This record gives sequence, C-alpha cells and structure tokens, in this order.
Amino acid sequence: MADPVCPETGAPMRRATRPMTLAWQGETITFGMPGWYCDTSEESIHSGQDMKVSDRMLNLLKARAEGLLEPEEIRRIRKRLGLTQADAGVLIGGGPRAFQKYETGDSLPSRAISSALMLLDHDPEALAVLRRAHRSNGEGGKGRAADREHRP
Repeated sequence: MADPVCPETGAPMRRATRPMTLAWQGETITFGMPGWYCDTSEESIHSGQDMKVSDRMLNLLKARAEGLLEPEEIRRIRKRLGLTQADAGVLIGGGPRAFQKYETGDSLPSRAISSALMLLDHDPEALAVLRRAHRSNGEGGKGRAADREHRP
C-alpha cells in the first residue's frame, strides 16, 4: 500500500506516533497513538491495529476509574497462583480465553473477577475451594453443599 495522502490538504501523510489523551469519569491518560499523520493539518488515519492501542488504553483508564485490577496485576496474580490463562478462566470465571483478554487489556474484568483475584492474591490457599467446586460441578454439582459444611 502506498503512503496515504491527507484527505483535507492532499499532502503526503507519514507514519508516526503522537500523544493522545483520553478522559473518562474525571480521569485522564496520555499515551502514544500510532497512525498516519498529516503535518499540514490535524488529520490522521488509523488502522485496526492502531485502534487496538487506544481501545486498550481506554480499558486501562476505565479499570483505574472503577477500581478494577489492571492487566499487569491480573497476570501477576494468575502466575502467582500457578494457573494457565485457560485454567484461570475456567476456575475463576469468564471462560478459557477470558484471561488472555484481561491480560492484554482487550477486555475489562468484571467486579466479581477482580474481587476474586484480590482475595486469591491475599489467600492463595483458597484456590483449593474453587478446584473442589469445579470438580464437583463436573460430577453434577454434588460437592457444593459439602464444601460449605467444611467451612470454619
């Protein structure tokens, strides 16, 4: 593909990264936005891959504003628990690809997922409760009442 020309001025556009600021609920974040930029106007063109950068930054901004875990924290906790992304999605919730999306910033975790991860970070041994519940659910869900009976 040839370098694009500015739709406003007809001048050649060049590939660059420029600062972009997003705002949400009183919070702001500034980051480098890749794209094709015109030096003689404010015009820019962004590919789908470029837009992923801004989408991920918006999700990061939302996570901060809403008090949810950020992608790096989610990855750190999952690794501390010794779980693969697929296993974390099945045991903690969201499905087998959820943690891949949370850790790249493509999706925000729910408040429940964020809270569960914070609790597991505080008490990693509690993962055994989720494993028992998961095994029990695979056998028709018979183990849930038993898990509750053994609580202190």
